[in-house]
Amino acid sequence: MSAIDLSSDGSRTARGIAFRYLFTLCALLSILTTVAIVLTLLLDAVDFFAAVSPIEFLFGTRWSPTNDPVAFGVLPLISGTLTITVGAAAIALPIGLLTAIYLSEYASSRRRAYLKPALEVLAGVPTVVYGYFALVYVTPALDAIPFVELSTFNALSASIMVGIMIIPMVSSISEDAMSAVPDSLRQASYGLGATKFTVSTSVVVPAALSGIFSSFILALSRAIGETMIVAIAAGQTPKLIDLTDPAGLFLESVQTMTAAMVQIGTNDVVGQSIAYKSLFAVGLTLFVITFAMNLVSEYVASRYREVYQ
Repeated sequence: MSAIDLSSDGSRTARGIAFRYLFTLCALLSILTTVAIVLTLLLDAVDFFAAVSPIEFLFGTRWSPTNDPVAFGVLPLISGTLTITVGAAAIALPIGLLTAIYLSEYASSRRRAYLKPALEVLAGVPTVVYGYFALVYVTPALDAIPFVELSTFNALSASIMVGIMIIPMVSSISEDAMSAVPDSLRQASYGLGATKFTVSTSVVVPAALSGIFSSFILALSRAIGETMIVAIAAGQTPKLIDLTDPAGLFLESVQTMTAAMVQIGTNDVVGQSIAYKSLFAVGLTLFVITFAMNLVSEYVASRYREVYQ
C-alpha cells in the first residue's frame, strides 16, 4: 500500500513539473513573439529613418508615400486616428459604463446571465462586417438627416461602428470591477438612507474607478488599432484636423494609421523601397502610442486600486 502511495505521489510530482515547464514555455513564447514583433518594426523603421528625417516624419503635415511628390508626414494619419478614437469614445465610454452599472447594480442574477453573454457577442462580430454595415446602412441613414451632408466615406459612421465594437470591452471590464466592490459598502450606504442610484454612482463607481479607467484605456487602445472598419468606412484621405471646424472633419473622409498601413501593404510598392519601409515606421508609431496608453492604464490601476479585506 505504501509503494502504491509513493508511486501515486511521484506521478503527481512528475505531472506538476511537466505542467510547470509547459506553462513557462507558453509564457516565454508570448514574450518572444512580442520581442520579435518589436524588433521587426525597429529594424525596418531604422532603415526608413536613415532616408527620411524623423523630424519630417513626426511633424510633416502631408502624407503621400506612393504619389509624386512623395511626402512622409505622419501627422495627418495621427489626426485621422484621433478623430475616429474620440468619436468612438464619445459613444462607447458612457454607454459601456451605464450598461456596466445596470448589470452590476440593477439587473437580477438571471437577467445578468443572459444579458452579459448577449452583449459580448458584439465583440465576436468580424470587424469587416462592422465596416460594410457602416458603409451600406449607417452612412445613408446619417445622410438622410436634414442639414447633414456626408461624404460616401466619412469619419462619423466609422466612429459610430468602432464605438459599438468596443462597448463590450468597456461594459464587461467595468462590470467586473464593480462586482468586486464588497457588499458591505453598499449595505452601509443603504443603512444611511441612500437610494440605489446614489449607492451606484457615489459609492460603487468611485470604489471601482481604477478598473473602470483601465477598461477605458484598453478600449481606446483597441479603437486606435482598429483596421477594417476605418479602412472600409472612413476612406483613404489623410488630412489634418481643422481647428476652426473640428466637427466638420467627421463628415469627410479621413485616413488612420492602420488604414495607411493596409493601403501601403496592398499597393504595388517594391519590397525594399522607402514607401514600403514607411509601413513599419507607421506601425512603430502606433505601437508606441498604444504601449504608452497601456502603461498609463497600469499606473492608474496600481495607483488607485482599492484593496478590501
